[in-house]
Amino acid sequence: MTAPADTTRLGYFLGPHGVQGGIKLYVLGDAGQILSLPRVYVEGRGWLRIRRVDPLAPGVALQLAGITDREGAEPLRGANVYAADADLPGLEEGSFYYHDLRGLPLLNTAGTVLGEVSDVIDAGPQDLLVVQHAGKEFLLPLQAPYIDVQTEAGRPVRVVMTEDAPAGLLDDDGDQ
Repeated sequence: MTAPADTTRLGYFLGPHGVQGGIKLYVLGDAGQILSLPRVYVEGRGWLRIRRVDPLAPGVALQLAGITDREGAEPLRGANVYAADADLPGLEEGSFYYHDLRGLPLLNTAGTVLGEVSDVIDAGPQDLLVVQHAGKEFLLPLQAPYIDVQTEAGRPVRVVMTEDAPAGLLDDDGDQ
């Protein structure tokens, strides 16, 4: 079972928390984004209503509808957790969620379109842009000084690969 369209991966379950069905969620990014969510999509289970959220480093502990004991929470260990993009809280101006980058053009500094961002992957210490280019999929580091996310009216509108980016990120020959 894959996540529905227009969802963003929040993290994954580490395991049960307590004896009343709580489960620890390792959060990718800011745990504060989860505090006001009404529901989450749990891999293998579908949409579940959030009954309670408790801060717990490195994320939060969730109480979900229908999970009332430790034995009910245990099978969720390792499951990926997603939020509907529309349910995520608003951000301050100039900030954006990674899902806001999906569908944006990737340009070079001259303004030539190189490809399109199809997703962003949390790869531990380095987030990666998934870019469609010349019929292939490439992974680019989402990191300054290589990538510049440009905004207009506080929303991302394009992604620019800077001149500081290493050669060969979008091909096997090193030609760009």
